[in-house]
Amino acid sequence: ITIKFPPEKFSGKWSVAADATLSHMLLHASERWPEYNWAQSKAIVEKRVPGFSALLKSPADDATAIAPLHANSLRVMAPKISVQRDLEAARSAVLLRQAARTRGLPMRLRSSKPTSREPNMYTFHTIRPLTYLPNPKRSEDFLKRLRNDPGIRTVMRAHKFSVGLLTEMDPGQYTESNHEGTTRILGLNRNRGEVIELRLRTDAYDGYRDYKTIRNTLCHELAHNVHSEHDRSFWDLCHQIEREVQKADWLKSGRTAGGEEYAPAPVGDEEGEHLDEGGWVGGEYTLGGGGENTAGMSRREIIARATEARMRRAARRRGGSSERQG
Repeated sequence: ITIKFPPEKFSGKWSVAADATLSHMLLHASERWPEYNWAQSKAIVEKRVPGFSALLKSPADDATAIAPLHANSLRVMAPKISVQRDLEAARSAVLLRQAARTRGLPMRLRSSKPTSREPNMYTFHTIRPLTYLPNPKRSEDFLKRLRNDPGIRTVMRAHKFSVGLLTEMDPGQYTESNHEGTTRILGLNRNRGEVIELRLRTDAYDGYRDYKTIRNTLCHELAHNVHSEHDRSFWDLCHQIEREVQKADWLKSGRTAGGEEYAPAPVGDEEGEHLDEGGWVGGEYTLGGGGENTAGMSRREIIARATEARMRRAARRRGGSSERQG
């Protein structure tokens, strides 16, 4: 499929998996151009396809399969995040002026209310669950809870962290079992905040992991926005972020511990669990990758398919190939 993205003067052919959806395509686009808001994007089909809509909009059409567009062209458009922020700030300024005129407030008081756009800059600009896994709405709610967590919001503003995409990790992709045991990776950070992936689900896809454990994993991945390697500077920042998140959580909930701070419990203590292997730079993605379409499949079938994928990856590694994770 030829993808055209006029704002970046881009036109190129993308190969897609047979089960790829619009959501997969937009995920790939958000990784390539994180400065755009792909949750409010649209795609125009240049050559009409019988029975296929000429206009696809996110999120309404995210589950639409795009394989029927083989040899066709898609012109995709998305608003730039910075432009949206400017428009939002301009609307807020107009509303403030209108409110001031209505109340007859003097000009010096009209500008006394905060108009800073920083809280909108330092956040997770796009939230996206894995739509091919069961109950993606619950994963989306989980990711939104993390984004709106008072501790996480405080840290994002304090350290000026801006993350293009926050998404969930497929447990089947990052769980490996052999005679020595099971290894699980809990999080990934690509290109210092371009994309952060978090392991939300249990290995069996039938539940979700502890919220505070996942939040601590997020603290770890946010530290990779600054430091790629697990050196002393990284761990100092990681523990600082954890303390700041915990402190802000106390302020929100009113819970204290005698006025003293303490470091949160470490993450990844369970056998075979570790957070990551350092900040991951680069990497390639296949649209629709990360799992085949599991709609209508039972949990047993999903697990079996994930196990087969892990066995294939293990066989490739034994054959001498390598894969970098971070």
